[in-house]
Amino acid sequence: MPPRTSSTAVTLSALARSAKPELSTSQCAARPGQQQCTAGFSTTTSREALSVPRRMFLDFMNTGGRRYRRHTPGETNYIQPRGMPPNNNMPFPINPLFRSRPVLDDKARELIWEKIMKNGETIKAVSAELGVDIRRVAAVVRLKEVEKDWEARGKKLAKPYAKAILEMLPTKTFKAGMQNKPFEPINELHVHPYTMQQLFWPTSESRHFTREDAAKAFHEKLLSADKRVPHPELIQMERELAEGSSQLVAAGRFKDAVMESERKAAEKQVQKALAEEKSTTRVQTKRFEFRFKEINSELVGPKGKARSAVGWRYGAPYYDRAKGQIKIPTSVP
Repeated sequence: MPPRTSSTAVTLSALARSAKPELSTSQCAARPGQQQCTAGFSTTTSREALSVPRRMFLDFMNTGGRRYRRHTPGETNYIQPRGMPPNNNMPFPINPLFRSRPVLDDKARELIWEKIMKNGETIKAVSAELGVDIRRVAAVVRLKEVEKDWEARGKKLAKPYAKAILEMLPTKTFKAGMQNKPFEPINELHVHPYTMQQLFWPTSESRHFTREDAAKAFHEKLLSADKRVPHPELIQMERELAEGSSQLVAAGRFKDAVMESERKAAEKQVQKALAEEKSTTRVQTKRFEFRFKEINSELVGPKGKARSAVGWRYGAPYYDRAKGQIKIPTSVP
């Protein structure tokens, strides 16, 4: 009869087996040399090896990309493709078709603000002189006014942040009193939806078909291209120069024309504001101000969707997808 083991020895051997960490098959891969096996009760994640793109990036930063670690003042610090000259307007080497457009630096914005707010020049004159779009000139003046107001009230401006952003982008500056290179096209024509249709318009060969006739062919109320451009006064100045007028005389007439144009636009805005105020009845309460207007419910247009009709601003229903509606054009322009 074989000897029996004591109960104490059995208990100790069971405790020893339970104290050993058991490794699951999910924690040990088929290649144990590449992945570290961890215990089932461990909360520490195993260290993963660097990926190939990460290793390539570190190798690049330790060799040729070492000079991109710190920004060079006055340069965009764009990555230069191999075998190509240095560039200041191509931020993505793999996409050479994308070009970074220059922005106005602080000196150029200050010059625009001084010309309009201090010297009293018109927006159109400054736009034509510096070659900056009218909308950009107006935006620069508004933002400069906000900046001056904040400085007067003692607010702290993020000058270091703005300087860092401008150093990372190509910039454009202007020199006062000198002939500067235009910053962008200023007389581009917006494509009107009426001009997107194809027309066959019969006309006499002996007649001179002008831009006015082309506009009337598309729509009876459509203005010609010479009147829809942002600077129609420039076209008139070029015509005077072509007729033999001197540059000084043509420039003086241009400034007078843009001054008169802006004066009429300002008067029109003032009259519109006065008419709006006159037709509005205001009732002040403790918390709110109620505004009432007299509206004619009959002035809704031929289809009941006129812009001046009641309820237009609150949403007018469209019946484009409704059944039984006529979807084809019923008239030819």
